[in-house]
Amino acid sequence: MALTEREITVPVSLTLPDGRLNPDAVGWTRSPLITTDGIGRGLRGRGRNKRWEYWGVTTPTHVIALVLSDIDYAAVHSIWVLDRRTGEEVAQDAIGVLGRSATLPGTLGAGPARARTKNVRIDLDEVDGGTRLRAEGPRVRVDVTAERPPGHESLGVVVPWTDRLFQYTVKDVARPAVGTLWVDGEAYDVPAGESWATLDHGRGRWPYAMHWNWGAGSGRTDGRVIGIQVGGKWTDGTGSCENSLLVDGHLTKISEELDWRYDTDDWLAPWRVTGETVDLTFTPFHLKRSVIDLKIFASRTHQCFGHWSGRVRDDSGAWVRVAEVVGWAEDVRNRW
Repeated sequence: MALTEREITVPVSLTLPDGRLNPDAVGWTRSPLITTDGIGRGLRGRGRNKRWEYWGVTTPTHVIALVLSDIDYAAVHSIWVLDRRTGEEVAQDAIGVLGRSATLPGTLGAGPARARTKNVRIDLDEVDGGTRLRAEGPRVRVDVTAERPPGHESLGVVVPWTDRLFQYTVKDVARPAVGTLWVDGEAYDVPAGESWATLDHGRGRWPYAMHWNWGAGSGRTDGRVIGIQVGGKWTDGTGSCENSLLVDGHLTKISEELDWRYDTDDWLAPWRVTGETVDLTFTPFHLKRSVIDLKIFASRTHQCFGHWSGRVRDDSGAWVRVAEVVGWAEDVRNRW
């Protein structure tokens, strides 16, 4: 279903002085222009405020995922590494009461992000030319820079459920990555030109129960850098969506609700994501399944890693070929 979405080109606050959604913030951006300092401050939305940074890094040999979050009544952090050659996973998770173990800037880029627990330590810092990602757990250490090339654009979207429940997301795909990963003391290169980082930045106030799809991919096709960003379910009916195509740093906003088809009895079967301007097949090579049930907080995640192929229409009207672009697709059900 096609949508009419407004591009925002000047800075604007996500919230009004009383903490409700600012109608002027509803729309999408190609650079982070939304100020979100009102989320998590004061009494407005107590228990419903959600703030997080998720970074996913793909290399020729590994996948790295870092989660640093404050969901109001808990802080949820994790370091996860997949060895693509063997299928071995290394995971370190930490859940803390309230958000004391998390330090998060009110607005993207306004300061460092930190997680401090007994077993998980994460540091996210803006540096010249990009973002430095550092993490350390009992078996894993990460030191990677997600570079930001000149002119690189990213998708920002404000999703309004009501004037009291809403979400601002930034999906920043196809950031060139370089650095080092250590697993059990052995160093693995995150090679420049072959590694990619993706940011999922979130600030908002959520309904208690939510179901979503998210897919992202970064790589090269026909000599061009391609970034895929698709989502669904959680935005349906809001008038907003989080779909876009990035080609050599230039963002095309895809303003339509896409059709997601996949087999919940066989998660490793190919997924299809389609629309008037999107025709993509996602072929998984690994399934990450995780279940958390802490009564008030529960999550069931099926996240597949694999390759995106197909085609997407850009804002000039031309079809852009996508071939074997590495990334992920997920189905998540949360009570939070």
